[in-house]
Amino acid sequence: MLEKIQLEKILFLDIETVPQTYNFEDLDETTANLFSHKTRFQQKDGKEVSEIYNERAGILAEFGKIVCISCGFVRSTATGKEIRMKSFYHDDEETLLKQFSDLLNEHYNSPYHLLCGHNGKEFDFPYIARRMLIHGLKLPHALDIAGKKPWEVNHLDTLELWKFGDYKHFTSLPLLCHIFKIPTPKDDISGADVARVYFEENDTERIKVYCEKDVVALIQLFLKMKGDALVEEGNIIFS
Repeated sequence: MLEKIQLEKILFLDIETVPQTYNFEDLDETTANLFSHKTRFQQKDGKEVSEIYNERAGILAEFGKIVCISCGFVRSTATGKEIRMKSFYHDDEETLLKQFSDLLNEHYNSPYHLLCGHNGKEFDFPYIARRMLIHGLKLPHALDIAGKKPWEVNHLDTLELWKFGDYKHFTSLPLLCHIFKIPTPKDDISGADVARVYFEENDTERIKVYCEKDVVALIQLFLKMKGDALVEEGNIIFS
């Protein structure tokens, strides 16, 4: 099945998100009450709502925001495959989302184009769509899936591909890269550090680098699953 997919038609992507405020105490009263209500079941485990906010707010589109979207695509050259990267990162989320939307509308707007992420169907794609709607932005064709049948949604997900129908199974991208022997550079931060780096260090460039590494790993994993050779490090081009 995967061998029939044209690599050049796929946009691989990953997002990095943070809470809308660094601390729960900085939320306005209404938002704080709504977050407390949404996470009431987690609070029964004895956790303080502020602790839950630090752990979960960034992954909830209603209480978080996107600080980086990194994208990559594969193209064939005379010397083999090449990965080209493009990232959108901005302190203003609406600007970032508009730039990403323009990319989709201009270059990934046909029924033959696909989006691919790791856990993208459960996280990245819906998160982007929700944040776009919150900002009053029109959804690009690639993310506007309302009313579509499952086979009409052009979304690929390496986590779903690895599940083989086992819906209770979750395997992280780093673990899959490890077992497939995909070389990945050591990161100086992890996903748990993104909010700190954003709010305390104001270093979106560092977050972008981290996000781009995940996209390269995602592409290499997809190539492995497809039975293709990995792209050599020298053929990975960052914008």
